Amino acid sequence: MAEGSAVITLEQLNQMFQEMRANPAYKKGSIDGKLLWGYFFTDPSPKKLESVADYLTKNGYRYVNIYPTEDKSTFFLHMERVEHHTPESLNVRNHEFYKLAEKYHIESYDGMDVGPTN
Repeated sequence: MAEGSAVITLEQLNQMFQEMRANPAYKKGSIDGKLLWGYFFTDPSPKKLESVADYLTKNGYRYVNIYPTEDKSTFFLHMERVEHHTPESLNVRNHEFYKLAEKYHIESYDGMDVGPTN
């Protein structure tokens, strides 16, 4: 894992799921079903992020975008997939993505976001 990267803990994921359950934007019970999960990776080189995007696309993820930060010093890769997670399964996924970032020598796996599938 890149030096200085913060690892998302299981405790933080449990808190996130509690907050999602309390959020009226999520229909009752939808947290226990499939949601749209977005995953983010960063690196100063968009080419390196393209390699990660190719790998994830071949493994069932949908490419959303590679975009620069405001100062253009680094780029974000945004991938997504509709899937069901518990805090524990998301913790496993996050650790898989930390290892993937290491394997591809990119700056970081930066975390995830989530929303309803609509």
